[in-house]
Amino acid sequence: MNQDRRAFLGSTGKLLVLTASAAIAWEHVLAGKPEEAPNYTATGHWWGMAIDIEKCIGCGTCVRACKTENDVPMEDFAFRTWVERYVVDPADYEHPKVSSPNGGYDGFHEQEVKDPNLKMFFVPKLCNHCAHSPCVQVCPVGATFESQDGVVLVDKKYCLGCRYCVQACPYGCRFIDPRVETVDKCSLCYHRITKGLTTACCETCPTGARVLADLKNPKDPIHAFLRDHKVQVLKPQMATGSKMFYNGLDGSVR
Repeated sequence: MNQDRRAFLGSTGKLLVLTASAAIAWEHVLAGKPEEAPNYTATGHWWGMAIDIEKCIGCGTCVRACKTENDVPMEDFAFRTWVERYVVDPADYEHPKVSSPNGGYDGFHEQEVKDPNLKMFFVPKLCNHCAHSPCVQVCPVGATFESQDGVVLVDKKYCLGCRYCVQACPYGCRFIDPRVETVDKCSLCYHRITKGLTTACCETCPTGARVLADLKNPKDPIHAFLRDHKVQVLKPQMATGSKMFYNGLDGSVR
């Protein structure tokens, strides 16, 4: 009986610690204003991105810029953003050939498709910064959270490395940083956009295939982009409220 009681009290104590950690983790949500950008008003913005498939040339510049800007580890499968190459045969539309060597970091050496019956294109991918994020819902301590301006962020001080969010993300956008064993992903270069800059991937894209978008700003070009193009989001059936809007997204894209 005494052993059962001690075990119960021990488990209760652990639960209280996790509950306290969750409460502390939510402080950064309520604060709302980034420490290094005191003139930034989070409630005045709602961030997303416009991605034009027809403009992406698969050069990998965005991947390299992201790695450098955000100190992303060079290990395989450690990418905050990556590029996939799709080759689609109209006769076998349901089974496209998808490749992404080293996340597209070095570009794609074989970009030409000699068979005129095949369709080839590139798809940049990153965290979709969902308005209804599955990853936020499953985090047991609030380390993954949504900022007031619609950016899904991770506070590594509270991350347990439990991998619940990695499993919950339908877009495969999260990984475990091998250096610290905590989760990492695209932060939409939050340290830059709160200072009036664009993301590293958007800034370095040579064709303008990616454009940072403020959906709360009525003057932002995103509104014309959404109006004038037949835009789509990845995996719309998941109803995550993705804010990554693609133009020219082929139906074969996974």
